Amino acid sequence: MISVVIPARNRETTIAECLTAVLHQEGLPYPFEVIVVDDGSTDRTAEIAEQFPVHLLRQKGAGPAAARNAGAATASDEIIAFTDSDCAPDGKWLAELTRPFQDPAVVGSKGTYRTHQRNVVARFVQLEYQSKYDRMRKRTQIDFIDTYCAAYRRAAFLENGGFDTAFPVPSVEDQEFSFRLSRKGYRLVFVPDAVVFHRHVETVLAYARRKFRIGFEKARMLRWLPERVLGDSHTPLSERLQIALLGLALLFGAAGLLWPPGLWLALGTLVVFLVSALPFLGLIARSDPVVLVLAPVLLLVRAAALGLGLVCGALFGRETSRRESGPGFLSWACKRALDILGALIGLVLASPFLLFAAVAIRLDSPGPALFVQERVGQGGRVFRMVKLRTMVRDAQDRVHEVLSLNPLQGPVYKVPNDPRVTRVGRFLRRSSLDEVPQLWNVLKGEMSLVGPRPEECWVVACYNDRERQRLAMKPGLTGPMQVNGRGELDMEERLNLELDYIGNYTLGRDLAILVRTFPAMISGRGAV
Repeated sequence: MISVVIPARNRETTIAECLTAVLHQEGLPYPFEVIVVDDGSTDRTAEIAEQFPVHLLRQKGAGPAAARNAGAATASDEIIAFTDSDCAPDGKWLAELTRPFQDPAVVGSKGTYRTHQRNVVARFVQLEYQSKYDRMRKRTQIDFIDTYCAAYRRAAFLENGGFDTAFPVPSVEDQEFSFRLSRKGYRLVFVPDAVVFHRHVETVLAYARRKFRIGFEKARMLRWLPERVLGDSHTPLSERLQIALLGLALLFGAAGLLWPPGLWLALGTLVVFLVSALPFLGLIARSDPVVLVLAPVLLLVRAAALGLGLVCGALFGRETSRRESGPGFLSWACKRALDILGALIGLVLASPFLLFAAVAIRLDSPGPALFVQERVGQGGRVFRMVKLRTMVRDAQDRVHEVLSLNPLQGPVYKVPNDPRVTRVGRFLRRSSLDEVPQLWNVLKGEMSLVGPRPEECWVVACYNDRERQRLAMKPGLTGPMQVNGRGELDMEERLNLELDYIGNYTLGRDLAILVRTFPAMISGRGAV
């Protein structure tokens, strides 16, 4: 049922403790295998591993991403669990880590670090993790998994290509993979009771080096995952804000050499920096007050090292081997700006029409003028989409009456001459004017002006891995489907259009689709 994969390189001092802990797991009603992948060690790591009942693989220093992929390819079980060769899992680690997979919708899980160290820097690092775990506990679904304590369904892992081997050192290859899965809407969960013990860095210099390396590699990843600039389920926005604040403080300080007010601006920016860190400093004060003495210095070191790493990675980092589909950072920012501007203008211009339509809908049939329904957006996130009501009030309860009339292939839904549609609703649907209230969803950031159409939750639940690729971008008010046949297209035709749009995205393409939308609305072709 479970294969545990452990990459190892020059870990002769920790590999025995790691394997002893892994092999002595409790509470498992099924067997598991352990696969150690020696990544070109020049010490006794492989020799020590051979003394344990494990499957030992060897490779020539290709990096931890390649090592984990090799172990996963060899594994024969349904679930692949990962930990690192410098970690010692507790006795219930594997049972807790794999428990969520009893739910067939769960594809990945993540556990936690703990440490026995008393060094102040190591204790600060542990509290950093603790603050992020507290953040993740509040979520039923996450998008960030580290491989020191992780598990995946093997089928999904292999189908999505595993870890990107372009990351040659331990850095963000595990983050990038979990982000890739979450883009497709796969369910990843946090398991706080799945615990591994680890030795964190113990000097300020080592801490700075590690943060610089993470920043450097993350800059490469963010080129094709620009939405992660604003945060994820693991890292709060305040940590990113602190990088920017420190950069501003340094600029103001440099300006202050020639312009004295710059020094006051620099001081004020540093005060804002510390204010942004108050929630974390409060956690330290409650949990380990001694660490509070060194915490401000380490916060500044963290922001400086991450910021410098991001700048160097953006300027000098190589491209990743797995280019993610969708807009790069600049296109992503321009697309969002266009959405905000277009939604604001559209809502203002459409307000008289919306008022008239609301009156017509209420006069035509009983029920509210607006229809609100849960739809699936980017990364599988569910949101409440709003549109003008075009069906009778009990249409949702009568859906079983018309499902058999659907002529399309795949997980898509269309009913010609649907008896639940009202008279006013037929006009609104033919012209797509029922979609105008979704400009509010665009303004909120749940949708975009242009993108794949948002589907209902039960439809997305039927998706295969390829069909989930359409969840990589925000759903659109209009999109390639709307200007190429609308409701006449079955799933494969829609998917080909939308994946071509996502994979070859340009801002100019968005503008072209917006222009083509108006003739499509007038013609009414493919409306349902």
